[in-house]
Amino acid sequence: MNEISLIEPLERSSGVPLYYQIQQLLIRQIHSGILKPGQPIPSLQEIAARLGVSQMTARQAIRAICDLGLMYSRQGKGTFVSGMKHERNFRQVLSFTEEMKGRGLMPGSRVLSFRIQAGNREVTTALGLRPSQRIFRLRRVRVSDGLPMGIECSCLPHQICPDLLNTFDPSASLYQELAEHYGIRMEVTDEVVEVGKATAEEAKLLKVSPSSPVFLFTRTSYGQNGKPLEYVKSTYRGDRYRIVQRLTRAKHNIA
Repeated sequence: MNEISLIEPLERSSGVPLYYQIQQLLIRQIHSGILKPGQPIPSLQEIAARLGVSQMTARQAIRAICDLGLMYSRQGKGTFVSGMKHERNFRQVLSFTEEMKGRGLMPGSRVLSFRIQAGNREVTTALGLRPSQRIFRLRRVRVSDGLPMGIECSCLPHQICPDLLNTFDPSASLYQELAEHYGIRMEVTDEVVEVGKATAEEAKLLKVSPSSPVFLFTRTSYGQNGKPLEYVKSTYRGDRYRIVQRLTRAKHNIA
């Protein structure tokens, strides 16, 4: 049983919904450090019993906090306090798997689709392909320690790895597969970052509220010979990421 203080009385005659009061109580404990990243919170039954509310009210409060990205639920294990935002570093070419493992987290994927198809104009232009040339299209929800972080749609020329559909487990690391079985390594990337709002489908996949802020990444990766090898469109949760860059002032000769 968690020794989390839930002794603050609820103001039942204030007109403020009880679920919202519980939500604010728990958020205050997160900000004050009483509830720490990775720590499980009490069960719905325990919260409801301690505060004298229904489990439905307690569930509504927890769901609202999860929508804010301050907590996350893992099926069969409970609800936990979220950690700090992940930093997206543009100084290195890293796959999602490499990023998460580098932070001591467990990466995962939920495959939405994996197929061979014709590329649209945007994709064929980015990859330098003719309209008739086919591509692999892999769309996945990327997961860190059980928490959905983003949705990635990766497109590669069919000609560079023609049997990928038969040999690759799409829930595994694509970059590792390309390196080990085809000798393909992404050396340089061009990446554009924009901000947007989650669509209804994206919100459902990422377990956030519709219109929640998201980062939109468009990435083209190149091999050592400068040929484009991958084109990726991604949507990542704005509440779980922040962009970090190191800028160096150019040296000028001052007379």
